[in-house]
Amino acid sequence: MKKHVVFTVLTLLALSLFVTACGGTQVVEKVVTVEVEKVVTVEVPVEVEKVVTVEVEAEAAEAEAPAEEAPAEEVAEAEPAETTEETAAPAMQDGDSTLAIVQDRGVLNCGGNANVPGFGYLDPDTNEFAGFDIDFCKAVAAAVLGDAEAVEVRATTGTDRFPVLQAGEIDVLSRNTTWTISRDTSLGFNFAPTTFYDGQGMMVRKDSGIESLEDMAGATVCVQQGTTTEKNLADVFRALGVDYEPVVLADAPSTLAAYDEGRCDGFTTDKSGLVSNQILLAVPEDHVILPDTMSKEPLGPLVRHGDDQWFDIVKWVTFGTIQAEELGITSANVEEIAATSEDPVIRNLLGAEGDLGQGLGLDNDFMVKVISQVGNYGEIYDRHLGPDTVFNLERGQNGLWTDGGLMYSPPF
Repeated sequence: MKKHVVFTVLTLLALSLFVTACGGTQVVEKVVTVEVEKVVTVEVPVEVEKVVTVEVEAEAAEAEAPAEEAPAEEVAEAEPAETTEETAAPAMQDGDSTLAIVQDRGVLNCGGNANVPGFGYLDPDTNEFAGFDIDFCKAVAAAVLGDAEAVEVRATTGTDRFPVLQAGEIDVLSRNTTWTISRDTSLGFNFAPTTFYDGQGMMVRKDSGIESLEDMAGATVCVQQGTTTEKNLADVFRALGVDYEPVVLADAPSTLAAYDEGRCDGFTTDKSGLVSNQILLAVPEDHVILPDTMSKEPLGPLVRHGDDQWFDIVKWVTFGTIQAEELGITSANVEEIAATSEDPVIRNLLGAEGDLGQGLGLDNDFMVKVISQVGNYGEIYDRHLGPDTVFNLERGQNGLWTDGGLMYSPPF
């Protein structure tokens, strides 16, 4: 191959001299340029380069050199760009931590509900917020501030609850809010452990003749705007092939009022909400909740993305109430057990040994404060929803895992 290339180049040189002698200099330059470039680029670039460099005084090599160096320059520029991007990715947010802000303020700002008895409502007798969800805000306040009553509850609706949390106007939202992928990602929230496993249901009048969702063809249904309930209703009825007319209202009170006034044949929300709202109807016994469950609704507290320490605090305070119930630790015996127990699991939970609280930026006995002031999970549940209340909701899925329920805490 090498001899063939040398022969080709020498032949071209001889042809060049002959044409030059005939006065064809410009034509020869074109021929030499085209033919040498073809040989160098296409046929045998490495070998031809060596021959051209020696025989043609590197004229072709000078033309090829920039093309050889260009890739190296591109790589040299690309590498620093990748390094810069990777370094910039974990940039920290500016500003004080939520824990520091709450402790400096001396009060926890909690987003709650004012219209769901049992879960979150404004007690007309005391003019104070109360309920299952409200107590989990109190538990966080007890852990962080040492005072479960150091809570300022802001009543939120299904529409404004997310913007006020995103804007930092509240520190935690504990308002019968369903954990979904879009809320966890695109809306920028972190959900603490589920505190109540629920499902969407339907309430109708007993004398309507409706016994299942399939019986609701052509019916009107009252539903609250801006909730997963609204979307679930459309999805389920479409899947069943049942035509209906939604009556969409702005908030829970207006939705319930419209149903009670007879503007709708059915009223849909989480089953827990149906139970708590039924007692507010003019004649509660005239209504029935259908057995159908339209969705999964895991409800619990949530916080903003961007502050892992605060997320950890809300998460582990919630887990701590579940763990306390499993261990038989109550508001009545927590201080005695903290002082006398030799069980290492209990001692870790209550801060008698170890430094689990310090890892959260709290006192090691933070769960003693929570349990003594608010109670364990079972106490919170029974206080607002249990057998001694008008709701008398069975624990069911919300029982401890040891009782066949879903409530389970990772180890302390």
